[in-house]
Amino acid sequence: MRRIERWLTALPHPSLVVEIAAEHVAAARWGKIRGSLEAFAVEPLPYGAVVPSPVEANVAQPDEVRSALRKVFSRVPAGPGLALLIPDPVVRVFILPFETLPRRSYEALPLLRWRLKKSVPFDMDETVVSWMRQSGRDGNLEVITAVARQRIVREYEEIVKSLGAGSSIVLSSTVATLPLLEERGATLLVRMCGKALTTVVVQGTSLCVYRSSDMPADSSTLDPQAMLDEIFPAIAYFQDTWNGTIDRVRVAGVGAREHIFLRALSEELKCSVGLLSESDDARVLDSKAKDLMKQNLDGLVGWTLNGGA
Repeated sequence: MRRIERWLTALPHPSLVVEIAAEHVAAARWGKIRGSLEAFAVEPLPYGAVVPSPVEANVAQPDEVRSALRKVFSRVPAGPGLALLIPDPVVRVFILPFETLPRRSYEALPLLRWRLKKSVPFDMDETVVSWMRQSGRDGNLEVITAVARQRIVREYEEIVKSLGAGSSIVLSSTVATLPLLEERGATLLVRMCGKALTTVVVQGTSLCVYRSSDMPADSSTLDPQAMLDEIFPAIAYFQDTWNGTIDRVRVAGVGAREHIFLRALSEELKCSVGLLSESDDARVLDSKAKDLMKQNLDGLVGWTLNGGA
C-alpha cells in the first residue's frame, strides 16, 4: 500500500482501462483479485491516425480511431467510468522543488502555473494540471506535476465519449506503468512507444527523473546508440541530484530487437538489465496479464496495480 499511496492513491480507480496510442487502441477489464484479467481487446490503427504532440492536434483521422475503438468495445464493453491512457508526448511531467505549497487546490494551482509557464510550449492558461507531493532526497518537499494542453486531452476524451463511454481519469501511458517498477534501490525505466522514448528513474517509491523525447525512428530501426545518448543526461542528473547509482534497468516497447537494446544497455551501464515484464511485480501476475505485456500493453497492466486491487 505504501507504493499506491505514493503514486496515485487520490485517484478514482475504475476496473476498465483504455489506451489510445499512435499504433493501436486497446482496452482491459480487471477483476477484483489483483492482476486478474477478465477481458481485453486490441485493434491496430493506420499510420497517421493518431499523431502524438503536446501542441498540435493529435487525432488526425477520428473516423479510423472511432472504428477501431468500436471494435474494442464490442469485446470489452465500456460504461460511464474508465481510465484513459494517452501518449506520453501529450503530457509533460515535472518534478518541482518547493519550500511550501498550499494544501488548497485553488491556492496551489496559480503557483504551479507560474512556475511552469516558461517550461512548456503553450499558454499555461489553456492547460489541465495535476500534481502530487513527495519527499526529496533530503526530505524536502517536491511536487510531481503533470501538464497537458486542455484541447488536446479533450480530443481523446471526445472520441471515447462519442461511443457512449466516459473517462473518469486520464493518464499518460508511462505514468500508468510506474507501479510495475521495483521499489527497492534505484530503477531506470527505458520505454519506447512508437517514436517516443520515455526515461524514468525511481528511487524506492520516489520519482526522481521523468523525461520524454521524440526519437528519429521507432524501435524497429532505431540505433541503440541514439537511445543511450538520450538516456545518459537523465542518469547523470539522477547521480548528481540523488548521489546514487542505478541498480537495475527495465526496458519496454523495443519489440523484436529487444536483445540488441538489452545488450547495449548492459555493456554501457554495467548493472542488471531486463525487460519490464521481468520486474518483481510482473513475475507474479497471471499468464493473461503477462501476455498483455508481451504485446507492449504494459500500461494496461500497470493500471491495475495502481489501485491495489
